[in-house]
Amino acid sequence: MDEHSMDEILLRSYEGEELQAAVEAILFTTGKAVETPDLARVLHTDTGKILEALTRLQQLYAEPGRGITLVRLEDAWQLCTKKDFYDCLIELELTPKKPKLTEVQLETLSVIAYKQPVTKSEIERIRGVNSDHAVNRLIEYGLVRELGRAKLPGRPILFGTTEEFLRIFGVSSRDDLPDISPVKLEDFRQEAEKEAETIVV
Repeated sequence: MDEHSMDEILLRSYEGEELQAAVEAILFTTGKAVETPDLARVLHTDTGKILEALTRLQQLYAEPGRGITLVRLEDAWQLCTKKDFYDCLIELELTPKKPKLTEVQLETLSVIAYKQPVTKSEIERIRGVNSDHAVNRLIEYGLVRELGRAKLPGRPILFGTTEEFLRIFGVSSRDDLPDISPVKLEDFRQEAEKEAETIVV
């Protein structure tokens, strides 16, 4: 886009329904209160026309079937959720979020799921790289837990999956997990070696 075209966009003025739509777009995008003079300035019009557009928007949002409303805060305006729907938002906010796992975390979780109870050194022997961060993340997500300690020198911690893991992956027990071949575990190890090669010391 050349400089002349950009100047035309910046100097563009809005009228009627287009002005109303532009005001709505600004309020929606900013997500906070915007003062009337600021709306007039960026839309290259006078405050009177801005107030007319805001009044029409208020009437529009006041109609039944709308979930948001336009609120005036002295000389500023903001789009807000109607009070009738606060309970929905609270419930959504309190709903536990499913963790988004990286490939490294998925590989680590797979090893733990199929080899449990398993120590961190065993996980690392299969994957070929340090797995501290991945295991700690999986514990934070509630997918992995400590099962006790192995009867080995140093009494290393044993790790296994949790009930949350079963819920998220839709299985009722470890026995319901699909079979995995030694070849797949070898794939994990080879992928981990490639990962290790990309790490800059």
